Amino acid sequence: MPEDTKKDTKVAVNTGDAEHMRIKVYAPFKVYFDGLAKSISAVNDTGPFDILPRHHNFMTLINTGDVIVRSDSGEEKIPIVRGIMHVKADEVVVFLDV
Repeated sequence: MPEDTKKDTKVAVNTGDAEHMRIKVYAPFKVYFDGLAKSISAVNDTGPFDILPRHHNFMTLINTGDVIVRSDSGEEKIPIVRGIMHVKADEVVVFLDV
């Protein structure tokens, strides 16, 4: 096949824009949040922290407290005992009860 007729087969994933990122917070049997948000906050061993759009890749264990997701529709507090947060390319995944 000639080079100029090949098509790019990559699929674009909507992970947000300059003000939003995709966040999913879930446990083995429940999804607490799955959508676009402006920020997420939690506490790890070094203290409270926030994740905003365009954050560098990041992974941490989350301590007991609240995970706070701020979206266009408001603020959602999710009380947790423990969890793992993974941030990569404007996608934040929080696994709870692990």
